[in-house]
Amino acid sequence: MNCSKIMDLVYEYSGDDMPIIYQIQVGLHAFFCSACARQMETLEQARTILSEDFFVPSPNLEDSIMSRIAIEEECASALDETEEIFASPAWLSTRNWVIAGLIIMVCLATTFFGLEYQNLANETGKSFLLPIGITIGIVLTTYGALFIGSHLKELSQRFGL
Repeated sequence: MNCSKIMDLVYEYSGDDMPIIYQIQVGLHAFFCSACARQMETLEQARTILSEDFFVPSPNLEDSIMSRIAIEEECASALDETEEIFASPAWLSTRNWVIAGLIIMVCLATTFFGLEYQNLANETGKSFLLPIGITIGIVLTTYGALFIGSHLKELSQRFGL
């Protein structure tokens, strides 16, 4: 047999589990091949070291690991509860936001029909339209930003973003 087949047998069987015929073949090969004999000796030393208590048992290690796992699970459950609290409160429902948006739009549109607006517009002229336009723009932009920010998860799921 060649060296690779002998070493395969040595790796496959550990110590006394090897059949007697293989033990004879391995022993004869090791007698004539010094390289395989060194490898078998190194492997036997490694098996001896690993079969003994190579790693010192540490009972405190298990306790510290399990306590950290418990703390991690508590933090994860607390995070889930926090996400549920802030997920979608009733006052942030889409229906309430749409109703509030319609009320804002009606108020902004009816501002131009009041008697006070007509008197003010006549006195100041067209220069009064710029502050009114800026105010309407700020109100609508703020409303839109708050709506999108409070419904980001729902909107991203709905539009696949």
